[in-house]
Amino acid sequence: MTTDAPLVDLAALGDDFTRDPFPVYAALRARGPVHHVRLPEGHTAWLVVGHEAGRAALADPALSKDWRNISPDLGIFRISSGVSMLSTDPPVHSRLRKLIAGEFTMRRVERLAPRVRQITDDLLDAMVPRGAADLVDAFSFPLPIAVICELLGVPFLARESFRDWSNTALSSPDQAVREEAAGRLTEYLVGMLAQKREQPGDDLMSGLIHAADTEGHDRLTREELIGMAWLLLVAGHETTVNLISSGVLALLTHPDQLALLRADPGLIDDAVEEMLRYDGPVETPTYRFTTEPYEVGGTTVPGGGQLVLVAMSDANRDPARFPDPDRFDIRRDTRGHLAFGHGIHFCLGAPLARLEARIAIRSLLERCPDLALDAHPAALPWRGGLLIRGPERLPLRW
Repeated sequence: MTTDAPLVDLAALGDDFTRDPFPVYAALRARGPVHHVRLPEGHTAWLVVGHEAGRAALADPALSKDWRNISPDLGIFRISSGVSMLSTDPPVHSRLRKLIAGEFTMRRVERLAPRVRQITDDLLDAMVPRGAADLVDAFSFPLPIAVICELLGVPFLARESFRDWSNTALSSPDQAVREEAAGRLTEYLVGMLAQKREQPGDDLMSGLIHAADTEGHDRLTREELIGMAWLLLVAGHETTVNLISSGVLALLTHPDQLALLRADPGLIDDAVEEMLRYDGPVETPTYRFTTEPYEVGGTTVPGGGQLVLVAMSDANRDPARFPDPDRFDIRRDTRGHLAFGHGIHFCLGAPLARLEARIAIRSLLERCPDLALDAHPAALPWRGGLLIRGPERLPLRW
């Protein structure tokens, strides 16, 4: 066992790595399951590649999500404010997750389907007559942000400002810029919560504020309420935006698979799962920290708060788990993909993301039978950083 690992500088790979990280991950996987890397954001981490090692790391309680366990030597800026399920370990994590888990069951989410279809139809009614549009601006962003705002009961959200702050905080390569955007987003959320407290309704956010403002076992602290708002609003739309955009891009760059789906729209569920596997919206999950030395495949990652990231994008392209993994195949058996994580931090919003993607992509294809890219795939700009993956813009014509 060794901790002497050469530093792999991912930051030096530039836009080529941002656009297509899969060959780099595959090369690292061929050398071993964990590597000491410099991230595009500038700090160092231990990157776990491959399906087996990644799945094990995602579920290992030895890796903490609590930011109090981070080594100060890493100099990492924490993006989100407050305390949430993504920044806590049990038992705090268990308590917070229990408060909202009932809102995201498959049964509860399916009740939202008519409203999701209505929002989808309204967006397409506005977009389709134009004959061309940036799918991200016209469709992929406004759909999930509208759905999550209705679910939470915050129709007054300043959506364009919120989108800018969220994108910048999660994806900017400049730490100072990320910090400023995160600060403005937090300030906005504090004001939003105050407004919601004055104008409560029969919705999820009002329920959470009530839990924060009344005595009881499940009382939320102020920091927990801010963290929950961060999580539900940011994670509640960012992942679905990029699932829709990357999924449509995958179909348009694989015309045989697009033809299959058009011929049999009943394949939409399988197609969405393959989109999640092939190029999912979360490249690596939120941070985990070592609380003790952590061994992966003969390499020991030091304890003391080292940052560990799981390359979920690579786990989903591991040939040991998925034959011919770089082929986009909507009839593939995708069981076991890690696009939503694994273990106790498995994405609570997975049923909602799947529902929105199924409805959105199927409706788009029905309304636009001659849908096509309006730019060369290599010219598309991609989100920076290793957290959220997806095209910043997706010009289409029909």
